[in-house]
Amino acid sequence: MALAYDILIYPVLAFVAVYFSTPLLIGYLYKINICVLDRNKKNMPAIPISGGLAVLSGILLSLFIFIFFRKFFAATLGHVSIFADSANLVLLFAALLSIFIITLVGFLDDLVIPADKSSSAGLRQWQKPLLTLTAAIPLMVVSAGTSYMWFPFLGRIEFGLLYPLVLIPLGVVGAANMVNLLAGLNGLETGMGLVYIGMLGLYAYVYNRPIAALIALVSFASLLAFYYYNKVPAKILPGDSLTYLLGAVLASLAILGNMEKAVLICSVPFFVEFVLKLRSKLQAHSFGYWKDSTLHSLHGRKIYSLTHLFLRTGKFTEKQIVYSFMFIELLLSSLIWVI
Repeated sequence: MALAYDILIYPVLAFVAVYFSTPLLIGYLYKINICVLDRNKKNMPAIPISGGLAVLSGILLSLFIFIFFRKFFAATLGHVSIFADSANLVLLFAALLSIFIITLVGFLDDLVIPADKSSSAGLRQWQKPLLTLTAAIPLMVVSAGTSYMWFPFLGRIEFGLLYPLVLIPLGVVGAANMVNLLAGLNGLETGMGLVYIGMLGLYAYVYNRPIAALIALVSFASLLAFYYYNKVPAKILPGDSLTYLLGAVLASLAILGNMEKAVLICSVPFFVEFVLKLRSKLQAHSFGYWKDSTLHSLHGRKIYSLTHLFLRTGKFTEKQIVYSFMFIELLLSSLIWVI
């Protein structure tokens, strides 16, 4: 897929939008008191939550401008290509709408904060999949993606109507809620997102999946800008608004890019996290507590989360744990090129 260099304008727009909107969002969230304690710090300061709203602003701004120019000025600018095709623009708009809806659901989840601000209490477990299901509707009604999938040893399987009516909603709901499981350390969700979205974007580009590559490109740029504020020590926490957004981006890449296998490989840590969390009936926390400059587990020697592999030792700082997970994700994401 030949790269039109003007495409690079849009990730730049996304980066700038998030970089300058995040401080404004931080100030506003402080003002309306949407803050929770950063449990991984010595003094447990209260900091704003729901940084996904800033990332959403970058994705929406850049891709809305992209759609506008491709719809009205593509021929004039000499960009008559797959990006100017009305059907593809409809698919892109459907993906944007799904990302927008699911981010708002995550924001609603972030708003439920107890009086002691110990953490975001969130919606009830049965409410989360029900509300995130609404985000699948735009991709369902435009019948996004292909109706078949490739499986190891089985080959190509045709799903027909089951794909838009069953697999798409399952994919969106599953992706949103699984990303939400592995969270709780400064920069963890954002850092891992940078790795797997960056790798999937490169994969989409190499294998000529332009719509998926574009979504990944602007999402990566938005996350990169947000990471500056979310890395240790975080000035803002991502909240469910970002984890749900990341899930919707993953689902969109899988569906629009016909990249289900690659997305599943990148998602291995989340599947493992789900199994571990089930051992605690989904009650365990991925974060820890600060002691002598390192983080320790709230659950002793038990392993109810992948983060507990590090926390139970009491030998690692928050930054070291986050970088370790980013490296692990990089190794796993690299497998999409050989499997």
